[in-house]
Amino acid sequence: MTAYVPGITETDLKKIILALQQLASGRSNAVGSVTLAAGAVSTVVADKNCSAGSTPILTPATAAAATELGNGTVFVSAVSNGSFTLTHANSAASTRTFLYALLG
Repeated sequence: MTAYVPGITETDLKKIILALQQLASGRSNAVGSVTLAAGAVSTVVADKNCSAGSTPILTPATAAAATELGNGTVFVSAVSNGSFTLTHANSAASTRTFLYALLG
């Protein structure tokens, strides 16, 4: 669900209105997915829309991710410009996939 982003010098009112309508409909360029690294205790998620003040919101997209979340073994341990880090259980599972949205 990406949103159209008009340039800073955009003068076409229709393009500006389109961007506003998409934002009001919930579209965002600050979303993505991440699969937790197998055999590791952390996963770094690179995202150009992430900033030090962002709040990553996770939603499990697989049963293995839901189990990880339910066990309380995954959390956001760091947020910086361009990335955030998830700390999680060390597991051989390669199917722990989450969807995320960045706020702020």
